[in-house]
Amino acid sequence: MLGRMISRSVGAGACSALMLIAIAAPWVLEGGEIYHYVGSEGTIYMTNVPSDQKFAAITDKRHYHASVSDQELEDAVTRVAQEYRLSPALLMAVMKAELDFNPTVISKAGAVGIMQLIPETAIRHGVRNLYDTKENIAGGARHLRYLLDCFHGNIRLALAAYNAGERKVDRYRQIPPFKETRTYVKKVMGFYRDYWTSQSMSPIES
Repeated sequence: MLGRMISRSVGAGACSALMLIAIAAPWVLEGGEIYHYVGSEGTIYMTNVPSDQKFAAITDKRHYHASVSDQELEDAVTRVAQEYRLSPALLMAVMKAELDFNPTVISKAGAVGIMQLIPETAIRHGVRNLYDTKENIAGGARHLRYLLDCFHGNIRLALAAYNAGERKVDRYRQIPPFKETRTYVKKVMGFYRDYWTSQSMSPIES
């Protein structure tokens, strides 16, 4: 993959068609950084050898606005949960399962922030700054609502798609037989039940 540029276009349409082009392999560079920029036509360009100053390193933490107080986090979760008809408990469960509320981690696959959004998902849902924790939460909430609509309110399938991608869930018509994905769904559902019962948070709205 060294020296190679990869582009992904933002799609639109019904559930299966509305997804971005699926990622056949994660954006992995051993010991290196990944750079990206979004073209005027909405195409995302990614490379490990930037040829122009318009490329920005997705592992560059200079753009982080990660520090939020507990109250700010609670307010952000409550606000976006109401806006996208989600249970705050589900959002909290995803954040807990992903990184235990750590907003500064960038995965080897290029997933950023407290909701672990990849650039493609961010573009699809109008996130301008993946490194802003509140905006990251809002983007994750929009994506969860989108997935719940895609899978007719089935929380487990939506979570599987959040982890593995919609195409894989569509292909298997169930939670894909991947250990990571099945563990992820089980973990999030466990946290979801805990938050729902212990904090009297409302269940999800379909």
